Amino acid sequence: MSLQALERIGAVLRGHFLLTSGRHSDLYFEKFRLLEQPALLEQAVGAMLANLPREAIAAAQVVVGPTLGGVLVAYEAARQLGIRAMYAEREGDGRAFRRGSVLEPNTPALVVDDVLTTGTSIREVLAVLEQYQAHVVGIGVLIDRSKAPLAFSAPLASALRLPAETYAPDECPLCRQGVPLTKRGSRGEFAPESPI
Repeated sequence: MSLQALERIGAVLRGHFLLTSGRHSDLYFEKFRLLEQPALLEQAVGAMLANLPREAIAAAQVVVGPTLGGVLVAYEAARQLGIRAMYAEREGDGRAFRRGSVLEPNTPALVVDDVLTTGTSIREVLAVLEQYQAHVVGIGVLIDRSKAPLAFSAPLASALRLPAETYAPDECPLCRQGVPLTKRGSRGEFAPESPI
């Protein structure tokens, strides 16, 4: 999977964006442009899995992803590996396995997600797995847009590393320049707003 392929389908956007984390960025990954392309998603997940350590892939018995975008990534990774997929859904301030899902203690688990920026969703999934005493063998993301490498308790791999600068709203140079802020994704509309 290449940056050019993602730009062609409208998955990589440039401008002034409010991220789910609350931070601002000039680069946005519109994951649903990728998630609505099954063949491209299959390739991206395959690339992500290929970049994980072989021993992590061999050990994994379940793939776990957070809702919403991580569900399709977890499903596709589990399909390619021939193992079970589970989904960590929002519950209160964190995440939980719902709908009667059960995970045995010490199960080797692979955690996956669509986009990594601050690591919040991954950490929430890791917290759920810790409650079940699962053994996390690896973490995979389609796009790693974190500015600096993030530390987790298991090896991290991505299909594409696309570091992007992010800013706290009160330190954002795009806001100071008067560039209209666009809210996208689960927390926003799809329209520009007045600068903050």
